[in-house]
Amino acid sequence: MSSTEFVEIRDNASLDHFLKSSPKAPVILFKHSNSCGVSAQAYREMAKLGRTVGLITVQKARILSDEVERRFGLSHETPQVMLVRDNEVFWNASHGRVRADAVEKALSAADSAELQ
Repeated sequence: MSSTEFVEIRDNASLDHFLKSSPKAPVILFKHSNSCGVSAQAYREMAKLGRTVGLITVQKARILSDEVERRFGLSHETPQVMLVRDNEVFWNASHGRVRADAVEKALSAADSAELQ
């Protein structure tokens, strides 16, 4: 399995660039707090994915965290993982539900639905 690449996203421009980096496939966004034990566990889970993950550290990018909440219509949670395609969140989880196996399952389900 390849290693996870965390791409730090700190502002709207880097978020837009990250979202456009994979127009056909879903992208993974992960909101993380570097001062929370639950978020540290979620980070370890995301590190298991072996995929590119957009990382928003709320202490470094609070304005962007608020923008994500506004843009996607989600309540602020940390940790929180979102799967985004065509600028829409089609799956998300927070706190203890941020698990690598759940993300993989959601990505597989999205791929299966797209093939039908």
